[in-house]
Amino acid sequence: MKICVIGLGYVGLPLLFFLSKKFTVIGYDYDKKKIEQLNSKKDYTGEIGNRRLKKYNLNVTNVQKEIKNFDVYIICVPTPVLKNNVPNLNFIKKSCKIVGKAIKDSKSKPIIVLESTVYPGCSEEICVPIIEKFSNCKFNKGFFYGYSPERINPGISKHKLNNTTKIISASNKSSLIKLKRLYQVVAKKIYVAKDIKTAEAAKVIENIQRDLNIALMNELSMIFNKINIETKDVLRAAATKWNFSYYEPGLVGGHCIGIDPYYMSYLSKKIKVKNNMILAGRKTNEYMKDYIINNLFKLIRSKGTKLKNSNILILGFTFKENCNDVRNSKILEIFDQIKNKVKKVDLFDPIAINNKDIIPYKKNVLKKLSYTKKYDAVILAVKHNFFKKMDIKKILGLCNHNKLFFDLKSIFDKKHSVFRL
Repeated sequence: MKICVIGLGYVGLPLLFFLSKKFTVIGYDYDKKKIEQLNSKKDYTGEIGNRRLKKYNLNVTNVQKEIKNFDVYIICVPTPVLKNNVPNLNFIKKSCKIVGKAIKDSKSKPIIVLESTVYPGCSEEICVPIIEKFSNCKFNKGFFYGYSPERINPGISKHKLNNTTKIISASNKSSLIKLKRLYQVVAKKIYVAKDIKTAEAAKVIENIQRDLNIALMNELSMIFNKINIETKDVLRAAATKWNFSYYEPGLVGGHCIGIDPYYMSYLSKKIKVKNNMILAGRKTNEYMKDYIINNLFKLIRSKGTKLKNSNILILGFTFKENCNDVRNSKILEIFDQIKNKVKKVDLFDPIAINNKDIIPYKKNVLKKLSYTKKYDAVILAVKHNFFKKMDIKKILGLCNHNKLFFDLKSIFDKKHSVFRL
C-alpha cells in the first residue's frame, strides 16, 4: 500500500513517521521551509524529536508531481475560522484540489482520507465535489473517500497517535477494510463509525463538550476567588463523587477547543436549527483574558506603581503545556493587549524558543531568565514540566519587593501567589 500524507504539521508529521515504518509513504507540504527542516532532521513540531527523526529517512516533498499514483491520500491540514468566526475551509479546498490533480484519470481507484476537523456533511458537500472536478473521476467509482479524525493531544504522552482510539469511516466496505488495516499500524484500538457524517460529528462535539466544561469551571473559579476559597480544593472535594467530571479553569486557546464550536454553530445556522448551548462557553472563555488583565492592573496599582512604569514577565506563552505550538495562544493575546499600557513585557518559554511563529514577538522573548532584573509582576501562565520543576524561591526571586506572583495554573502553594484561577 502506497500512502501520501498531505500536510506535515502537528498531526500529519507523526502520522507520516509511524506509517513509514510499515508502508511506502511520502509526505507532502507546500511549505518549502518545512521540507528543508525535515530533510535536515529538525522536528519543528516537537512531536517526534530530532533524535528519532535522525534514525529514519522520511520521504518528503513540496513538489506536486511527486505525489501521483498513490493508493491512499491522507489530508491533515488546519481548519481555522475567519475573523467573523465562520469556517475557513481554504486549506482543505486547496488540498482536495492538489489530490484531485494527483489522481487525475487514475485507474487505481485510490482512497482519499480527511483527518481535519469539520462540521458533519463537509466531506460530502465540499471535499468530494472538488476531488471529482480536478480528478475527472467519479466518487465511489474512480476514487473512494474516508474520514478518520485526528484525536491526539500535543505535548501529552499518554494521548498520542499510538495510544488513542482511532475512529474510521469510509464510503464503501472495501475501503473501510483497507483503512482499518492501515490505521492498525499506528493505533492500538480502532472504532468503526456508522458513516462519514457520524465520524465528522463525533470529532467536533468532543471539543464542544470540553469548551463548555472549561467555561463552567472558569465561571465557578471567578465566584470562588470572590469569596476567597481555593478552586482546586473545591474540585478535589467534588471529585470524590463517582459521577463528577473533573475539569480545571484556564485559558482556552489553540486550534481545536476554541475553534470547533464555531463549525457546529455554522452548520446549525445553515440548516436553521436554533442553538443556545454550542457557543455558550465561548463568551466566558474569551472573557478570561480580560479577567486576568483586570486583576493584574488592579494589583499593580494597589502597590502604588503606575502601569506605564511597570515591568512584567510572562512565563510560558504556548497555547498548552509541554507543546511548542503558539497558534491562537491566549497568553500572546494578553501580551498584545497590555504591551502598550506598561513599560515592558518580557516573555520566556523554553519550549517555544525555536518556533518560527514567535518571530513577531522576538524582541520581547528572553532566551534565558535573568535573576538580576526584578519585575513588578510575574505571571506563570503555562504548566510546562520545566516550570513545575523550578524552585519557587527562584520564581519569587524574579519579583521585586511587592512579590506580585500570578500562578494561573495553581502549580505552587497558594501562599506564594496573589492571584490564581
